[in-house]
Amino acid sequence: MNIDARIDRRRRGDDGQRLVRDYTAIAPTAHADEPVDRGPTLERILDHLDPAFEGTIPPNAYVHGPAGSGKSAVVTALFDRLRRTSAETRTGIHTSTRAVPTTLPQFVRVDMRETTSAFGFYRAVLDGVVEESVPGHGVSTDELRDRLRETLTGTPGAVVAVDHVDDPEADDRPDPVELFAGLPSNASWLAVGRTPPAETSLSEYTATTLAVDRYRQQILVDILTSRASSGLARGALDHSLARRIAEWADGDAHDALTVLFVAAVRADREGGTRLSEADVNAAIAEMPEPCAALGRVLALQDNRRAVLRALVTLDEDERASVTETTEAIAADPDVDLSAGTVKRFLYELAEAGIIARVRAEEASGRGRPPSRVELRFPPTAFRRLDDLRE
Repeated sequence: MNIDARIDRRRRGDDGQRLVRDYTAIAPTAHADEPVDRGPTLERILDHLDPAFEGTIPPNAYVHGPAGSGKSAVVTALFDRLRRTSAETRTGIHTSTRAVPTTLPQFVRVDMRETTSAFGFYRAVLDGVVEESVPGHGVSTDELRDRLRETLTGTPGAVVAVDHVDDPEADDRPDPVELFAGLPSNASWLAVGRTPPAETSLSEYTATTLAVDRYRQQILVDILTSRASSGLARGALDHSLARRIAEWADGDAHDALTVLFVAAVRADREGGTRLSEADVNAAIAEMPEPCAALGRVLALQDNRRAVLRALVTLDEDERASVTETTEAIAADPDVDLSAGTVKRFLYELAEAGIIARVRAEEASGRGRPPSRVELRFPPTAFRRLDDLRE
């Protein structure tokens, strides 16, 4: 965390007894400007990108590691910084061995959670390399590709970081390899995903694969206390509770921060001034196994998030089957969708692992037993984060 921010927070004082100062600071979907304990990973990525500082495009690469290991945090922070450096210093940088300024390529980051079509992908890349706005409709995918190629012609090119390349989505999601093949010849990509290199075709087109390991427990404690120091009242998170969360999370920063976030929402709602063991235990109990990344859930289109907002308000009886769940959601006045559309969305969300259809253990009568609907994300975190988006 930034030292100036720590000092500024203390200068502002306690602001009464308010527990949560800044929900964004503790949100599991937000990345820190300076990721904790990822210096070696950052250096390895910079080593790979080193040709860019000489004015040439580095080869393709694949960054991989388990969920919650900080891959996105590192790549997001690095590419945001590199993009600003490239824009601000078009005359380049100097080194001890070279006094001649070098123009850097452009650095662009695309999140495949938010870009689920070829059109959206090339539009996001083009939007990252031009200053003017890029149309969201009225042009074809081929036109966007052509404009991207024309924009980069005669320049040092671009390096495109593509995050979440292997998140499970709908069947019609474009193949990342095909998307990357449509990039200009002076653009390379750095893909980020969970799949081991031996199990993805991406590794066939990369010169380098960079592994990111799970966080050690003490590092997770540091991440939790740093976030709590930034977003909660002073002393709100006891060190023993931070250790409890870190031990439970088993190296997954997303899950650890989600528990912190849910515990803070619960405590704040009850008027607490610090997190208690009961708050943390209740937050852990709310975490499903497996748990979908909240970033994926919040990246859904508005109508699908509306279905989920209605879904999290239903009790177990109303989720006893897909049909009952569909009827209850379609009857919600805030969901302006037909029952058929709601049911289709539920099946799509189940296919993506955001909800689950769990077959009932006992069937009444003949025929296939009904499938109850279960969440694969903590509802407290989803509701609060979705409210913050509004």
